[in-house]
Amino acid sequence: MLLVTIDTLRADALGSYGGRVATPNLDRLAAGGARFTFAHAHAVTTLPSHASLFTGLYPHQHGVRDNSGYRLGIGTPTLAALLEATGWSTGAFVGAFPVDSRFGLDTGFEIYDDDFGLSAAPTDFSFAERRADAVVTAARAWIGAQRGRWFAWVHLFDPHAAYDPPEPFASRYPGEPYLGEVAYTDSALAPLLDDVRRMTDRPTLVVVTSDHGEALGDHGELTHGLFAYEATLHVPLIVTPLDGQPRRPATIGAPVRHVDVLPTILDALGQPAPDGLAGRTLLDWEGNLTGNEDTEASYFEALSASLNRGWAPLTGVLVGREKYVDLPIPELYDLARDAAERHNRADVDATRRRVLETRLAGLGRTAAGERRRESPEAEARLRALGYVAGTAAVKERYTEADDPKRLVEIDRAIHQAIDHFQRGRPAEAMALYRSVLERRGHTGIAYRHLAYVQWTLGERREAVATLEAAMRTGASTLTLRAQLGNYLVEAGQPDVAVELLEPVANDADPDLDALNALGIAEARLGRTQKALGAFERILAVDPTNVMALENVGAVHLQAGDLGAARIAFERVLAVNPRSSAAYTGLGAVAAKAGRPEEAIAHWTRAVELDAANFDALFNLGTELANAGRLTEARPYLERFVRTAPPAAYGDDIRKLRALLEKR
Repeated sequence: MLLVTIDTLRADALGSYGGRVATPNLDRLAAGGARFTFAHAHAVTTLPSHASLFTGLYPHQHGVRDNSGYRLGIGTPTLAALLEATGWSTGAFVGAFPVDSRFGLDTGFEIYDDDFGLSAAPTDFSFAERRADAVVTAARAWIGAQRGRWFAWVHLFDPHAAYDPPEPFASRYPGEPYLGEVAYTDSALAPLLDDVRRMTDRPTLVVVTSDHGEALGDHGELTHGLFAYEATLHVPLIVTPLDGQPRRPATIGAPVRHVDVLPTILDALGQPAPDGLAGRTLLDWEGNLTGNEDTEASYFEALSASLNRGWAPLTGVLVGREKYVDLPIPELYDLARDAAERHNRADVDATRRRVLETRLAGLGRTAAGERRRESPEAEARLRALGYVAGTAAVKERYTEADDPKRLVEIDRAIHQAIDHFQRGRPAEAMALYRSVLERRGHTGIAYRHLAYVQWTLGERREAVATLEAAMRTGASTLTLRAQLGNYLVEAGQPDVAVELLEPVANDADPDLDALNALGIAEARLGRTQKALGAFERILAVDPTNVMALENVGAVHLQAGDLGAARIAFERVLAVNPRSSAAYTGLGAVAAKAGRPEEAIAHWTRAVELDAANFDALFNLGTELANAGRLTEARPYLERFVRTAPPAAYGDDIRKLRALLEKR
């Protein structure tokens, strides 16, 4: 059993669905099985959508409502768990952080390969993903080693923004990098599908779908997560048995849903489905694939903007080709006549609107429920993808001013600002954030990102002022407060930071961001025990919190306790072997203990893991130079002078530039 989910893949991008992209491998797969032309997801973000795929439940049933703050509950029957319980080997190979094992999708998998690395820095706008060819290579190695029944899930992230297809796909689709990413992903799948075809002794069922689509400007939305129009809700679904038997391709236009995938797979494999599923098998009594009746309802939602920005929550229902969206400005579409959703019939067809409102109410939808707090590292990695965690309060009543249709330009501006910053245009990014704040002055993400850009440009006073303005306008969140606390520390005001952070960090259920910032402030004030106390409170909640572990090591190092510092940094590496900060700390421990060669080795590894670790880069270059190894030192010294931000490292840059000129 092979399940492939291609993140952010529009149905109409594939050649077999009439798209302009050359996708010969997926088209060949569709030609040997069934291609469903009217399949829909139930959420337009990655984690909730995959949770529905793996459980056969709607988001309000499995409880995962956004990429941040939710976990699939322990003990929830998943496809992997059901197959593992009957003797199947199970392996997952995923491409990016939204499906990291911490979120609960690893239930039932013997192997859950989520080694996609880390972003360059915990607060930047970059992120790490694993290219499709690397994911496929890992999956092929595992599948090739299996001797019995196996289930593999392969998750490919490449079509997700930011679009950056490798050659030759970038050149084949100039000006349309999203299409280039889709073409590359199809190409990367070829060796995996060929492997499975060659397993003639073990027929394999292959299912390919996406978690959601991509708007690409449809209805004003640039990417996904805001609306639930067909550009993001309609997904491809291909189901093909690879058993060496010739088949006529089947094109099925009946409505099908993500919640139908799990019961269909179990039925095809001769496994019973759990009771209480929202979906049903798509196999008829003769074992042929079919679709749902037109009267079958399909629930969907898009809650991210409500949870994170305070905008109106979006929920809706599909019944046949009719689609109803429940918002302050409700929407009703007849997709059979209006596939592009250009003609809202909510005001002109009151009878059908009431019918679909009743069907939506009958699906038992619930509010989003309580969210858990993510670690600062998890929030930063989701934030880099545009999935911004927030703590927006639930309103008793949402008005038309809160409808995302009224606010889509703000969403576009935020995405464009991130793109400008990533492309080295910070002034344009800041102008867009300011325009957002002029229109909706309590938009916390705009304050936070504007302050971050100012900070990276060395405008420290301006960054602090931006966050202080957010506090005054009521846009403050715990995360924003923690960001301000960190900036105050770096700006030489740790005492002010402590005063700001103590009230929230000392709650019975403390915010981990605020605790982390408080610990850093206490350390800068030389209050070692208070600093360690703050970090240990984080570790009591999250024992594997890498940032807290790194900070514990840094505090011990600052206090001169080299043994405790070494133990702390080694704890970090036990949790995350790719922590550049831990290797930097171990290098400092070795240097202070009089072991320069060991220090050089640690700092070299730190720089290999993170080219933007300027502390390690400076230490490595200067240590090599002091040891007389000038040829080895020069590339590191030159890189530091060339790339280190002057706002933070101005004195060091001048010192090393003089050293290079002298020698």
